[in-house]
Amino acid sequence: MSDRPRHRIAVLALPGLIPFELGIPQRIFGRSLDSAGRPLYEVTTCSVLPPGPVRTDADYAILVENGPEALAAADTVVVPASHKAGPVFEQGVLTPELTAALALVRPGTRLVSICTGSYVLAAAGYLDGRPATTHWASAEHFQRTFPRVRVDADVLFIDDGDVLTSAGVAAGIDLCLHIVRRDHGSAVANEVARRTVVPPHREGGQAQYIPRPLPEARQATTAAARTWALARLHLPLQLRDLAERESMSVRTFTRRFREESGISPGQWLVRQRIERARQLLESTDLSVDQVARDAGFGTAQSMRQHLQSALGVPPTVYRRTFRARTPDHGRSDA
Repeated sequence: MSDRPRHRIAVLALPGLIPFELGIPQRIFGRSLDSAGRPLYEVTTCSVLPPGPVRTDADYAILVENGPEALAAADTVVVPASHKAGPVFEQGVLTPELTAALALVRPGTRLVSICTGSYVLAAAGYLDGRPATTHWASAEHFQRTFPRVRVDADVLFIDDGDVLTSAGVAAGIDLCLHIVRRDHGSAVANEVARRTVVPPHREGGQAQYIPRPLPEARQATTAAARTWALARLHLPLQLRDLAERESMSVRTFTRRFREESGISPGQWLVRQRIERARQLLESTDLSVDQVARDAGFGTAQSMRQHLQSALGVPPTVYRRTFRARTPDHGRSDA
């Protein structure tokens, strides 16, 4: 692992950029370390013009020291949001400078957008026929502007393999952590989340925070039931068990749970169990059967089906992949 070159990430700083979102890739990828404390990524910020100041949407500019040539060397290109990219947002057309810059991106490079950075990927044709998301407030305009894109405005992010898109602002953190988890496993991603003081894992399918009627101040939530369930994932939990924790009927609990999380209690439980299984496969020498029991799947066959569906690989392959990247954790076989 020590001889493997670092994954190169280029972050494209466009005029009118939002400083918070521009800083997300550096904060997440720049803090990702291997077991020996070595950086796993090399992050470079660049502009579509020669090095120089780039205006932000705030009352200051930033000095970007790299031009578009950095895109040619990148393994991943990240496009954060910008409020002043002109024709890209108004007509869905790239500027000549942006067209020339994106032409430097090598085939096979992973492409990532944060918030309305998705407009750039769509205008360049990268999202044609593919699922994508953007900030909920721009979703209708985005769909009208790019009718070939399969827009889903109800999720935090979408991973479509080599092209990944996220919703607004904080969802960019979720997506970057997801990429770290995909590249290097849960242990690395969770450590970055701890250092950044953010939740280690929010599923891409979780709903965006689209405005909805606020609950009454005294209305009960389902938070206590979720906390209770997380401590008992190894048990065969039933929906009525969670509802009883909140003194609600199953119907009321299910409705309230969906309102708060964007998914059903059953979907949430499966996702939490998958995450628990991933952590155990990466960090322990437990057998696949024991991991399945501890994560609440009951049988190895059930866990294999869920991991295959969610991650595209069976448990043994997942363990072999990520244990090989973290040799201090012990054996890589299961």
